[in-house]
Amino acid sequence: MSETMTTKKSRWGDVLRLVIFLGIGFFFIYWFLLKLDADQKAAIWQSFREADYWWVGVAMLCSLLSHFVRALRWQLLFHPIGLRPSLTHTFGSVVVAYLGNLAFPRAGEVMRCATLRTSEGIPVEKSLGTVVTERLIDVLAFGIIIIIGMLAMFGQAKDWLYNTLSEKYENLPNMAMIVGLLVVLAVAAFLFYKLFWKRLLHIKLFKKVDDLVRGMIDGVKSILHLGGRRTALFILYSIVIYMLYILGGLIIFQAFGETRWLGFTAAFVVYLFGSVGMTFSQGGIGVYPVLVQLALDIYAIPMEVGAACGWMLWSSQQAVVIAVGTAFLIYFSLKKRNSKK
Repeated sequence: MSETMTTKKSRWGDVLRLVIFLGIGFFFIYWFLLKLDADQKAAIWQSFREADYWWVGVAMLCSLLSHFVRALRWQLLFHPIGLRPSLTHTFGSVVVAYLGNLAFPRAGEVMRCATLRTSEGIPVEKSLGTVVTERLIDVLAFGIIIIIGMLAMFGQAKDWLYNTLSEKYENLPNMAMIVGLLVVLAVAAFLFYKLFWKRLLHIKLFKKVDDLVRGMIDGVKSILHLGGRRTALFILYSIVIYMLYILGGLIIFQAFGETRWLGFTAAFVVYLFGSVGMTFSQGGIGVYPVLVQLALDIYAIPMEVGAACGWMLWSSQQAVVIAVGTAFLIYFSLKKRNSKK
């Protein structure tokens, strides 16, 4: 009885999260359209019409390749437990997972393991362990990328951020003082954690953070235990995945005349802004394009072009997931039906 109640609560929780995340996305779409006048809407539409869609196709191939490399990386995590799933099935499961996450939060992880059980006969509990490890590594990798991004923002992006904050807050300290303050706060937080972590474990939120950090440490240890060659491959695949994410933005820049001059640094900033958008709404709908447009504002790209670029980058990624994910979902369904027969 209690298990049934827990399952129902979990389902209602998933539905509530879906409604909230979709609500945030549609709110941003409404908010963005509300502040546009007729001329700006016409200019955005004109940017879409004048875009070079050949580059959009290349960006879609780049997005598909990132999923393929992720499948290669996922395969490595099965070696320590003596399993060798095929690349076709791991790739299909990865894309289906992205498709599932568009429908419900965290549904992708379950679908990812379920499709691999259908196609390879691998128990869900075994594949789920590899998925958890991979997700923890991704969290750690993204944290490193954010730190690199903050260091890389000593330039045009830094000036834009400082000037934007200065317009809202008077007497803002200079950037050196802000960085120094952040370093001091980080050191203080670390010392506070080392001195009082046992007492803080009674706080639910802190315990979740502590579990996450310890999980990431365990994940790194498990990667290091893959063996020299596989560990190197795992790191290489991880770098390639994130480079492909950034490259996708760089390719989309080529679709618009006003953004062709932008380079890797701008694509990196766009990736950082867009990734934040992915966490705020379901699949990044509404928020992702707005944040990409905001990132391009750093480089004085007209709002109309920035908005079109953001929507083009987001829709090209989702189109790949929907098309390929649906195809593999049908494939796995047919395979399951045939196995039952």
